[in-house]
Parts: sequence; C-alpha cells; structure tokens
Amino acid sequence: MTTARKSVSRKAVAASGSPVADVAERALARVPMSVRWGDLDAFNHVNNATFLVYAQEARLAWLAGIDGPWFDESMMPVVAAAQVNFRRQLAWPGRIVVELVTKRAGTSSLTIAHRIVAEDDDDCIYADGEVVMVWIDPASGRSVPLPPAIRAACQSEASAASTLK
Repeated sequence: MTTARKSVSRKAVAASGSPVADVAERALARVPMSVRWGDLDAFNHVNNATFLVYAQEARLAWLAGIDGPWFDESMMPVVAAAQVNFRRQLAWPGRIVVELVTKRAGTSSLTIAHRIVAEDDDDCIYADGEVVMVWIDPASGRSVPLPPAIRAACQSEASAASTLK
C-alpha cells in the first residue's frame, strides 16, 4: 500500500549549476513484495542484482497507477543511472516493502530514491539508493520533457495517497 509521508519542499541545483524545478521530497509508494526462493544466490541470500529488480517492480507499480499518459510512441522512460547501498543480507522466505520517494524532478529526468525494508519493521533496512529515469523520444533517442502526468504525480497529495498492490 502507498502511504504519504511529510513533504519537504526544496530548491535544487543540478551539478551543472542549472536550476531544477521546485519539487517536494514526497513519498510516492510503499509496495509490499515477497522474497522468492529464485532470488537467492549461491550464498543463500538475495542476489545483489535482485535489489534493482525489486526497485524496478515498485516503480512500475507506481507508474501503473498514474492518471494520464506517461509513455506512448513519442515518449518513454529509460533508466539513466542506478545506485544501491546494501545495508544487510536478505534471506528467503521473507516479506519486504519497497518505498519510493521523489528526490528531484528536472526538465526531462526524475530521480527516485528507493528504500527496501522489512515488511514488519521500517527500521530494518536491507538496501537504499536512487534511480534516475529520463524520458526520451524512442525514434531519436533524445530526451523529451517530463510528461505532465509524471510531474503532477510527483507533486500531488493524491499521488502519495493512492493504493498500490
């Protein structure tokens, strides 16, 4: 389920020095998942690459609940960067929650922080990190402005209050 968290407005400046739109650091989604036996590696804990799959599944669940178009033949999101900090081992069986938070909304990109926690204990953090998504024109491969539906979803209370399963 998705729950809202306290929003903190901030004005960001990109590394290039260009201004970034005011965006509230807002909770987007809390997506519960099961750890699958197939997620394990030879050391009997969740493989490091699987943490990115968990974050991807949570982003797709969030995107699926957005009102309005966020991709079509002229625009689609691609992952431009992904970063994960591994905090503790995760084993099977288990239940987790992937929390998504808007960190930055640029002209054509969106940075989403993710936190993977135990379903029954938000203080038990298995991993955290960020993903940068860039919207591109699939024909040209060039960036395009963030779809209005994405920008609205990152700024509205309604987005943070919707339910995802």
